[in-house]
Amino acid sequence: MQNFPSDYRYTKDHEWLDVKGKNSALVGVTSYAVEQLGDIVHMELPDLGEEFEAGASFGTIESTKTVSDLYMPVTGKVVAVNDEILGSLETLQENPHDKGWLVKIEVKSEGDLKKLMDAKAYEAYLKDSNG
Repeated sequence: MQNFPSDYRYTKDHEWLDVKGKNSALVGVTSYAVEQLGDIVHMELPDLGEEFEAGASFGTIESTKTVSDLYMPVTGKVVAVNDEILGSLETLQENPHDKGWLVKIEVKSEGDLKKLMDAKAYEAYLKDSNG
């Protein structure tokens, strides 16, 4: 089983959220998702200032196998985009939980955080969903 950072929060759509301070968080995709996608060839991320509801698509990630939507884990406003990842998609594959963050958001509702899984719950979810 992969090692998921214990202080992150996770979604059933395989995004992670790393809360930074009171209302700021980094958003990315889990190593499980990256592994399932295979070779990532293209990614589209939102513009600065865009706002998203929890569960809304905020971009796409394309691999040699498929194109998948990226879903915002919590309601928030994009305050930074990791442009380095767009120029070096292999960084996402090598280090999805650290340097592989996609966007930084201003979290609009702390209540959304309570709806996300911790690392143990996410690992159990993966185990259950993969039989």
